[in-house]
Amino acid sequence: MGGPRRTITRRELLELGGLAASTALLPRSLLGADPALPQVPRRVLGKTGQQVPILLLGGASGFDPRFDPKIAEALRYGANYIDAADCYAGGRCETSIGAFHQRARNRAALWITSKSDKHDPEGFARTLDDSLKSLQTDYVDMYFLHGLTDARYLSPELATTVDRLKKTGKMRHFGFSCHGGNVVELLQKAASLPWVEAVMFRYNFRQYGDRELNVAMDAAHRSGVGLIAMKTQGSEAGFRDAWKKFEQTGKWNKYQAVLKAVWADERISAAVSDMDTFEKLRANLDAALDRNELSQAERSALERYAADTRSLACDGCDQICGPAVAAPVRIGDTLRFLMYHDVYGQPEKARRLFQALPVEAQRLAGVDFAPANRACPHGVDVAGLMLRAREVLAG
Repeated sequence: MGGPRRTITRRELLELGGLAASTALLPRSLLGADPALPQVPRRVLGKTGQQVPILLLGGASGFDPRFDPKIAEALRYGANYIDAADCYAGGRCETSIGAFHQRARNRAALWITSKSDKHDPEGFARTLDDSLKSLQTDYVDMYFLHGLTDARYLSPELATTVDRLKKTGKMRHFGFSCHGGNVVELLQKAASLPWVEAVMFRYNFRQYGDRELNVAMDAAHRSGVGLIAMKTQGSEAGFRDAWKKFEQTGKWNKYQAVLKAVWADERISAAVSDMDTFEKLRANLDAALDRNELSQAERSALERYAADTRSLACDGCDQICGPAVAAPVRIGDTLRFLMYHDVYGQPEKARRLFQALPVEAQRLAGVDFAPANRACPHGVDVAGLMLRAREVLAG
């Protein structure tokens, strides 16, 4: 693994978590890369020309608003890319990152990516200004359109705005994130636009044989678009625990194994993970620091797991099942929130996100989802899972 693996001690954790007076008392090895420790491998992020760690610190669950020791631990091993958004953790994600680098006085050591839910040029520029204030910085390393679903937003007008914002120094690079049913279309669009530098998209071990997705990934990669994988766990929706018999896959647990499978794809620059606990962070760091690839036995176990749980995993392709249902519900979003509730153990986040949907999308009672079952190409029991979602997310 290239050197000793030393985790933060209990004393250091207390020092970091209880930082009330001054960071001056903390050793600098807790505020940046520690040369005495192995470092997470880095890859070039497409046409940005910049090297980023293969493991990115996701901020969807937010960080400690005083001084988050998880950021410090990630930095020590070279995982200095933090993935934020204006809406993460109810808006607290960006302010917590700002508090961290202000107290650590180490802004230059961080790669900060944030995102805008406003996709029109004016809204995009306005939310960037808001993000800079929250982050307490005068620039972000990357700014994304967040959760893009409509390729028409990648307009000449937006390109002009992106160019202007780069020239002002407010943002260094531009891209977008997407995880809906038209990921293939959006990747192909990105490949045709020289000003799109990176795309963060849903990619996991269940999709390796998807021909259309692979063609689009090839096109984006050839054109220099940096590819960042998210939703790498490919977790199944619903309360059944079919995944547990695959919890340990050889040397690695299931969560580590699927990350290593994604990193084995040389087209992928990095994978983002929402590591809301120290245990998850350390497990993912261990997987990233180990240079060995998965064994054939481990790959075979993942393939069996994918096959056995395929009918439990929703790909979010609403364009297939949505039109089959005579109601303005959002099946893909709802089942993603159900996954947060049942698999990720984040019930409050799941209910909050569901209840933020338009009122008509929350009205699941009385909707006949049987046609969606018939439309799903993977045999997902949409009707049963939506009933489960109504029970645990609504009301």
